[in-house]
Amino acid sequence: MAFSPNCEPRPAGVVIDTLVLHYTGMETADAARARLIDPAAKVSAHYLVDEDGGVELLVPEEMRAWHAGISSWRGETNLNDRSIGIELVNPGHEFGYRDFPAKQIAALEDLARGILARHPIPPRNVVAHSDIAPTRKQDPGERFPWVKLARFGIGLAAEPLPVPHWGMAWTAEALARFGYDTANLHAALEAFQRHYRQKRVDGLPDRETAELLSGLLAATGETGFA
Repeated sequence: MAFSPNCEPRPAGVVIDTLVLHYTGMETADAARARLIDPAAKVSAHYLVDEDGGVELLVPEEMRAWHAGISSWRGETNLNDRSIGIELVNPGHEFGYRDFPAKQIAALEDLARGILARHPIPPRNVVAHSDIAPTRKQDPGERFPWVKLARFGIGLAAEPLPVPHWGMAWTAEALARFGYDTANLHAALEAFQRHYRQKRVDGLPDRETAELLSGLLAATGETGFA
């Protein structure tokens, strides 16, 4: 095991309050590992989880890894400062996207539960790379088992709630309240659906998406918005 040199101290006083999940998007685990520890690549993550369930620590949690890139969540833009990044070995959409094996997800569950016990990360801040960078990223994608993780207290899930009046403006405001950068509304909607409505990811507003948003907002304590 080799630690990645692609890290630095976190800014003083910053609280770790976000957990970002990625897929590696490379053809093999070895290729992904090599890139994450290559100084020339200037990318890293705190952990790498292989498909067989093996977990490697690449950057200590107290250090700032370089995994989020240009990103935004709930108004924060320097997400590397305040987040922990986990890379899941998977070839991704470019190289033959596939389901995440049970052993890999079980290892992730154990790892994430430990991280959440050590840091004040609320459920809505357990996010996909695509949630925080919707115009650039798709990972970990629509095959990732978010609902299963939420059952173990990792991330957020909620029942849909009826929305009497919804449309493009309502959807844009709801997405922004939940945490998304909506400068590109189509991309933000795609990212939301990739996480919370995986059976159809089209970036289009509809009643089902609105009701899922409404339920999630209620679960976070947002009031006066329906």
